[in-house]
Amino acid sequence: MGPVRERQRGELGSVLRGGKRVADPFVGTKKIKVAGKSVNVSCSGRPAKGRKPVIVLLAGMGDGLDKLAKLQKTLSKKNRVCSYDRLGEGASDKPSGKQTFAGTGKILTGVLDRVAGRQPVVLAGHSLGGLIAARYAPRAPRPGQGPGAAGRHPSTMLRDVKKAIPASAKGPAAELRAQNLAVFQGQNPEMLVVPDGKVGYAGNIPVEVIKHGKPYLAALPTYGPKLERAWTAGQRKWLALSRQSRLTVAKKSEHYIYVDQPEVAVKAIQTVAAKAPATAADLA
Repeated sequence: MGPVRERQRGELGSVLRGGKRVADPFVGTKKIKVAGKSVNVSCSGRPAKGRKPVIVLLAGMGDGLDKLAKLQKTLSKKNRVCSYDRLGEGASDKPSGKQTFAGTGKILTGVLDRVAGRQPVVLAGHSLGGLIAARYAPRAPRPGQGPGAAGRHPSTMLRDVKKAIPASAKGPAAELRAQNLAVFQGQNPEMLVVPDGKVGYAGNIPVEVIKHGKPYLAALPTYGPKLERAWTAGQRKWLALSRQSRLTVAKKSEHYIYVDQPEVAVKAIQTVAAKAPATAADLA
């Protein structure tokens, strides 16, 4: 991903041995302190050696790390794999107020300090987790770090929803529009404000974007097909993240690809991990 940028130590950071930062080799679930908050983290698999990356899974909004347990177990047969509950999710502390992508990025950096030390990292995110990984990657403060394999929200979801479902809509469509707008404005468990944004550039890291194959969004009366097309177009825009990006369609999946077709998610993540330290992955 270009020149390695030295990171400043966070509140907790990784373990110091001989003056060097190394990853905490714990297995299981534990609470760590990041920016004064308790963050729930789970790790499995043998500690990474050499330049082998640590895979870090990011769940979607409303999901805790337990939702990723089966995927983590499968991936940990070949790699060191960790997941964590973002503030407001699972067993982590609640945020003190509205969160921004910059703030959630600081928490992610603190987690990576602890579980990866100076190892390269593959970020694999589902839905909002993929969006967070993709926003984080262009500014990632470590080598070989990016959104490796996942399915993420389009970067202009707020605009897309407003455009696909007009304010004059009635019934289920009106409810869906109102719910989404409220969520994007921070009315969600993480209190995270999700504004539209441009797709950044993360360099030459491999990026895998997985799109659902079953058009479940199209089931919404009248406005569904337009919303489905907007989602598809938005995911394709994420390919601009890197010169090494690829879009795959999980033909038998709806939104939870890693649940509906776990083998597709595993293959994408492992493909990216094999190319470390220039790495990235996304789970739509």
